[in-house]
Amino acid sequence: PRAALLCSVSVYTAYAGDWARSSVPMQVQQVGPHTYYVQGVLDEATRQNQGFIANAGFVVTGDGVVVFDTLGSPALGEQLIAEIRKRTREPIKLVILSHFHADHFYGIPAFKAVGAQVWANSGIREYLHSDAARERLAERKALIGPWLGKAFTLPTVDVWLDSDVDFQMGQLHFRLRHVGPAHTPEDTALLVVEDGVLYSGDVVYAGRVPFIGDADTRSWLKAIDKVLALQPKVMVPGHGPVSRDPVRDATLTRDYITFLRAQMGQAARDFVPFDEAYAKVDWSKFAAEPTFDVANRNNAYNVYLQMEQELLGK
Repeated sequence: PRAALLCSVSVYTAYAGDWARSSVPMQVQQVGPHTYYVQGVLDEATRQNQGFIANAGFVVTGDGVVVFDTLGSPALGEQLIAEIRKRTREPIKLVILSHFHADHFYGIPAFKAVGAQVWANSGIREYLHSDAARERLAERKALIGPWLGKAFTLPTVDVWLDSDVDFQMGQLHFRLRHVGPAHTPEDTALLVVEDGVLYSGDVVYAGRVPFIGDADTRSWLKAIDKVLALQPKVMVPGHGPVSRDPVRDATLTRDYITFLRAQMGQAARDFVPFDEAYAKVDWSKFAAEPTFDVANRNNAYNVYLQMEQELLGK
């Protein structure tokens, strides 16, 4: 379906919330005639990086700005707004969320304060009221509380989407696609048609191993195919540098997930305990990737459990 875009008009100054101002470097990169992104550090969230570990993008349409993801705190969101303002005075009309992990959507309050409307896939509505969401919020408050602000609560969404949407703003056309379940049930990608630029969210990671968590890795491999089927010229991943060869640069994510499923699947079939199986695997192909040391063991364990469930037909 095509969506008529009716968004409130944004004001031009960021709201002075009760959060500390962000002080991390944030460099905007232009990746198409109308499209831009900022790149978080290839690391886990720390107090030192103030939670700036994910990417976010924006599109200047001539009739307003479309933003893809809001980063990991209102302070980072406000900093991104300041960078947008250096490039255009067009109102920031629309925010689209790729998924509900803290590093991608905690910046919403800064964008709502300037009048933006927030869209997200409805597949994760229940998450905002879950124990997992509350636990992650408590963890982030302990870690980067000053940049969240004392009054911070889980941000809300204005429009829940149950299907793919094509829409136009200014002279640009957008294709919004639900490509999950993969990294999360609600994984969403956005193609800027005229620029050939795709914001893929965390369906594709560049330059680091993915965070698996409770992801559906079997469907994740299919989601990568869905993303590539949009035939982008340029792909902005959820983490890592921009790709100008999306097919090639999706290989790390695909190969890593495939390898995990093969190794842990064989161990599950042979009834080999996880610790023993993990110790036997040659991880050298991926060991040099950023975040391998902090993420790989948990990733492998989660896939081991998933492969057990698949073998049981669940």
